[in-house]
Amino acid sequence: MDKPSGSAPLRVGVLGASSIARRRTLPALRECPDTTVAAIASRDRKKADDFAADFGCAAVQGYERLIEREDIDAVYVSLPNALHYPWVRELLTHGKHVLAEKPLTTTPQDTAELVRLAAERRLVLRENIAFVHHGLHRRVAGMVADDRIGELRHVEASFCIPPLPPTDVRYRADLGGGALLDTGIYPVRLAQYFLGDELTVAGSALREGPEAGVDVAGSALLVATAGATAALTFGFEHSYGSTYTLWGSKARLTVDRAFTPPHTMSPVIRIDEQDHAEEIVLPAEHQFANSVASFADAVRRTQATGADPGHAAWAATTVRTAELLARISEAAVRVSGRPACSR
Repeated sequence: MDKPSGSAPLRVGVLGASSIARRRTLPALRECPDTTVAAIASRDRKKADDFAADFGCAAVQGYERLIEREDIDAVYVSLPNALHYPWVRELLTHGKHVLAEKPLTTTPQDTAELVRLAAERRLVLRENIAFVHHGLHRRVAGMVADDRIGELRHVEASFCIPPLPPTDVRYRADLGGGALLDTGIYPVRLAQYFLGDELTVAGSALREGPEAGVDVAGSALLVATAGATAALTFGFEHSYGSTYTLWGSKARLTVDRAFTPPHTMSPVIRIDEQDHAEEIVLPAEHQFANSVASFADAVRRTQATGADPGHAAWAATTVRTAELLARISEAAVRVSGRPACSR
């Protein structure tokens, strides 16, 4: 594979003409300095043509043809979850750096294999969990470290969205659908962000949709080694909610629109004490732009040095996320049918 040097732009291909690619990631890639969207591949020629017209790149019918192109340095994978593992493996085998949509794979074993393969081939592999690249959460972590809320005792995190169209791939078990892998990954990673990777699943519940054949909602209780707990909620049969609360020994800190803030929104950190409340407004940020910029920077550093300096830390957290998701599924009390309506 030809690699850019000096000021040559990073040439990115796109595997899959998905909604999130169109709405979020491709616009961010197009705005990223010294990065260009070179081609997009879809099995549907019309979809590829439509995306290519919108983003000024080449249209490719079929995933294999994009992998074989010599004008691609890195690939953004935006396919249904169950297709991530085989195609990311194929891309790494062909020497491409990869930014994959979350979840990286549907099992911890497959995730660990891809992580090892990327390290062996000295390639950058990242999972596009964009919220961790928003400065809001670094600011919150700094406040916790500075004892602003006292000792962190408990985390509550929720990410719920309204029902999806009946034909959405997230309702298909054969394509790796389900709320746990789609929305549950956010609060799980949030718990890791503030409590560390060494978490135990104390209990969980998943509600399976009678028509869908996948979990459509769920909750989990995690426990950190030091004793702090995390209560997580997720699903796609709710009103929209994307929030977390950190309960400390001195105060409670809350963030709303935590996982998917619009890039024009100024996030607000609210701190509640027994007799006082404070709100801190932060500058707006584009977390998808931050995510792709971080990936592009890692690729350039790896091209310059021959190794990805951020791989080890990223890999440990990513594999642990996959393990926690699997454990939540394994431990879950499963219920089916629609919840009873209260009067």
